[in-house]
Amino acid sequence: MSLLNFMRLPSWRQLWRLIAQKLASAHSLVIQFLGGKRQSLSEADASLIKLPGKLFFGSTACFFRIRPGIILKAPVTVLEDQIIRERPSVFENFHVERQILERLGEHPLIVRYLGWQVGFPTGLLFAEASHGSLQRLIDERNEDILPDVRRKWICQVIESVAYAHSRGIIHSDLRPDNFLVHGTWPREMDIWLCDFGGSTCKELDLSANKLPDAGFFNPNSTWTPSPSVDIFSLGSVLYTILTGHWPFRAPGGQFATIEEMEDYENVVDGNFARGIFPDVEGLWGGEIILGCWTHKFLNMHEIMTEIMSLQSDEK
Repeated sequence: MSLLNFMRLPSWRQLWRLIAQKLASAHSLVIQFLGGKRQSLSEADASLIKLPGKLFFGSTACFFRIRPGIILKAPVTVLEDQIIRERPSVFENFHVERQILERLGEHPLIVRYLGWQVGFPTGLLFAEASHGSLQRLIDERNEDILPDVRRKWICQVIESVAYAHSRGIIHSDLRPDNFLVHGTWPREMDIWLCDFGGSTCKELDLSANKLPDAGFFNPNSTWTPSPSVDIFSLGSVLYTILTGHWPFRAPGGQFATIEEMEDYENVVDGNFARGIFPDVEGLWGGEIILGCWTHKFLNMHEIMTEIMSLQSDEK
């Protein structure tokens, strides 16, 4: 593990996800009331359906479909257990996310927040995206995604981040896992930006002090959340949408081993640190992607101007 990766603590989230997936496959989920007896899921609420980790997985959360179209994001602590109960170590992120979502309000490209569930099990309520995460869809159906749909997603991803920045919010963890896809296959599918648990908002005095994972972070950057951190990550997200894989990584879904993950981190961080980026020649919006990586853009307004100009040139 490189020194840069050791210093960037949030990059270890990939490790936690990998280990937790192994644990989740070996242990069934158990739910516990605060100070109460341990109950099985069927005993607690037969209508509460835990969504498979393969489809909806988080390092500090698990997800339930509490009724058709509504998802509950409930806190857990990876490597501790998979019991729903009070979590001092992760609840702060949930309260950050709740306040961030309230500040964002309703927007067609932001996951729809439906409120905070106070009763058991406590958590955040969201509208369900029909196709899950963007990363999952790319992993499973990349060859079937139409070029015009990819171009639409590029525009929507840019607009969603620009909107968040306009509200004074730095996401700090932009990657394909944190965009959802909702709509009708194969053309009428839209992007929703989600997972604001690691976000920063100075106006609300909120910061989870998170930074993106390897492949979506410039190791030469300062180690604090900033608009430039989001903009660099945005370049990698757009690149993944168009190519079907992360920068300097072949297609293939999640990491199979810890060693594979570490090898990727070393390669991508090493290249980015030396100012070496993937070839974007011939990619639609390739100059915007490269501009994100090379700090050409100072803010999201400049990127919005570029993407609107690109769209205008095609008409």
